[in-house]
Amino acid sequence: MMTPTLDRDILVVSLMAAQDADSLDALPQANPFRQTNSELASDVATVDGRENLAQALILRLLTPQGSLASLGHSNYGSRLHELVGQLKTNSIRNLCRAFVLEAVAQEPRVEPKAVSFSFDIPAETPSSIVFRLAVQPKSGGAPIPLSLEVGL
Repeated sequence: MMTPTLDRDILVVSLMAAQDADSLDALPQANPFRQTNSELASDVATVDGRENLAQALILRLLTPQGSLASLGHSNYGSRLHELVGQLKTNSIRNLCRAFVLEAVAQEPRVEPKAVSFSFDIPAETPSSIVFRLAVQPKSGGAPIPLSLEVGL
């Protein structure tokens, strides 16, 4: 069996950040499109390696599951959107955890079981839940930590 690589993709999550993806930040830049390879002849920024995997996980978590069914990806995404409009309770937190871990288990480039998952209660607002997650890439290396706020 071939070990999955971290690959390269178009940079689309330029205003969000995984904790170890320093170049994925909200700092203004003179040119928002950066060339990562001198052979790349376009104005489209790309991201690769750990940053690519971090971006892929964020996009998977933010995409409502089933929204890409017409493109043949009916299971892609998460069910986090189902929490919108709910009151923040322990039951909702448990659903959040379940929805995140379910989505992460579907990413083929990471181990199906998260390394860690915790809620960052001090960072939450009355209408949001904040969680921290670490996943282990199948290609090896250190776990990739992510943090995401879910608005209710």
